[in-house]
Amino acid sequence: MLRPSTPPIPPLPPLPPLPFTPAYPLRTERLDLRPVRHDDFDAVYAYQRRPEVCRYLYWGPHDEAASRASVADKTTRTTLRESGDYLQLAVVVHETGTLVGDVTFSYTSRRHRQGGIGYVFNPEHAGRGYATEAARALLELGFEQLGLHRIQAELDGRNTASAALLERLGMRREGHLRENEFLDGEWSDEVVYAMLAREWRAGRERPSESPPTVTAGAGRARVPAPPRTGHVSDRYIRSVSWVTNPSRS
Repeated sequence: MLRPSTPPIPPLPPLPPLPFTPAYPLRTERLDLRPVRHDDFDAVYAYQRRPEVCRYLYWGPHDEAASRASVADKTTRTTLRESGDYLQLAVVVHETGTLVGDVTFSYTSRRHRQGGIGYVFNPEHAGRGYATEAARALLELGFEQLGLHRIQAELDGRNTASAALLERLGMRREGHLRENEFLDGEWSDEVVYAMLAREWRAGRERPSESPPTVTAGAGRARVPAPPRTGHVSDRYIRSVSWVTNPSRS
C-alpha cells in the first residue's frame, strides 16, 4: 500500500541582506513607530517609574538614573545585524506627537526565521487601541519585510487581558508553563503565543472586524526578555503592556 505523498513545501521568500534598518517611521493609521531619542526621556520615565507597569518584568520600577540609561540604550536599537539583535521603537500618535509607549522586535533566529514582539505602554493612554495597532505593525515588519516564518510572544499567566489582545491579533496560544519562574518572591506561570507566516497571510485576507465596545479591565503582557541585570540576553527580550481593554488596547 502506497503512503500518501507529503505536499511539497513552497519555496521560502528571500531574506533581506544584513544589516537591516527599516524605513522609519513605521506608519500605521494613527501611529508612527520610530527610533527612540534622548529627548524622549520624560515621556518614557513617566511609565517606567510606575510599579503597576513593571509588575511582571525583570526590571523596575526605574528611578531617574535607571530610566536615563534605559533610554540611552534604546536609542542604539535601530538596526538588525545578526540573530539575537532587536529593535526598540517609540510609539508616537500622529495627530498630537505624543509618545504613548515603546515596542520591541526581536530577531531571534535568521536561520530558523523566528522573531518575537513586545510592548510597553503608558496607562494614561490605554483604551484607545494603540497597543494592538503597534503590535500589528511589528508582525507586518517580521512577516512582510524580514521574511520570518514564526513570531512569538510570552506573557504572565495571570495576564488575561493581554492574552486576549494577542488572540485578537490572531496569535495562537501554544503553551502554558506552570510556575517556571520565581519573580518578586512568588512563582509565576508563563503563557506562550505565536503566529506563523501562513496564518498572518490568511488573517490579512479575511475582512476586518468591527471594534467591540470598550469595557473596564487591566492587564500587562510580556515577551522574551533580558535578565534582571539589564544586560541583554541573545535569546529573550521582555516587555510589558498596560491594557485596560484587550479588544481596544
